[in-house]
Amino acid sequence: MHPSSVTRQPAGPMTATPAPTAPAATRPDSERALFEAALREAVGRQLHPRMRHIAHYHLGWADAEGRPTGTRGGKLIRPTLALLSARAAGGTVADGLPAAVAIELVHNFSLLHDDIMDGDTTRRGRATAWTVFGVPHTILAGDAMAAAATSALLDAPLPGARRAATRLTTATQRMISGQSADVAFERRDDVTLTECVRMAGDKTGALLGCACSLGAALAGAAPAPVERLAAFGEHIGLAFQLVDDLLGIWGDPDRTGKQVGADLRVRKKSLPVVAALNAPGSDELRALYLRSAPLTEPEVRRVADLVERAGGRDWARAEADRRITAARECLDGAGIADAPREEFLELARFVVGRRF
Repeated sequence: MHPSSVTRQPAGPMTATPAPTAPAATRPDSERALFEAALREAVGRQLHPRMRHIAHYHLGWADAEGRPTGTRGGKLIRPTLALLSARAAGGTVADGLPAAVAIELVHNFSLLHDDIMDGDTTRRGRATAWTVFGVPHTILAGDAMAAAATSALLDAPLPGARRAATRLTTATQRMISGQSADVAFERRDDVTLTECVRMAGDKTGALLGCACSLGAALAGAAPAPVERLAAFGEHIGLAFQLVDDLLGIWGDPDRTGKQVGADLRVRKKSLPVVAALNAPGSDELRALYLRSAPLTEPEVRRVADLVERAGGRDWARAEADRRITAARECLDGAGIADAPREEFLELARFVVGRRF
């Protein structure tokens, strides 16, 4: 993961380096087909029919009436990483399937709940599950998917089953903690940068780190390489969040699908903003951003300028570079073969959307 700097941009919309084409590991192939069959089997076996109906809809397999759609949803980055980590530890694709299924179930459990908490009415171009099936049943469907994830690991006839289940539970708890902190930040004016980095690490990094190490843990790898792979994923998760936060303020609308300054309009306590709010001389920024009245369009532009002047943009770029460097060092220390190492790097490039 050779760390090339995130290119410095002049003031104005941030144009992202074009994201790499989806790596081969994320495209439909025999490995993906095996994973999708295992995921369908787990959902069918573990979930109550009503919960299964909602899961099939959310995963894109069926319409609201339960009729098959033939859709194959998502890029499946997390399960691909889980399968890769099993192979990196000397296991087979079959060894990694329970880990891939478990991580994808937890990810989708979080998406079901996120859509409710955020009030989002569309996901992947159609109505979110809670708008179709109601909030109570959708919450329960998410809960059922989380429980099925643990069962997928504990039922696996592999030496690391219990250890893998513990890692997944810990990562899930951290993800929930990070989401809770993110919600709490909306009502606080005193969020520190340390708190914000910890929140992003828990909310975004924990599950990605788990994905990068879960297959290896399940296959019975030694603790040291498992921890290195987990750290690699956590650093990549934070780098992704930093880049996403930069795009949320200065992103090119043609690439992001959002207005310039989208995160500022909703007063998101993103990493560049919190860095700027805690910088010396940020009185004007704090007065504008932390007041209760909505921001006008000229004020949104002024806030973006103030965040940049206070160093929030440069700090986020430098921190993303630092995390990318740290991720490469963790991967180099994991002692895995060249082929899976290069696949990890390829997937990391895809996740972060920058050259490594």
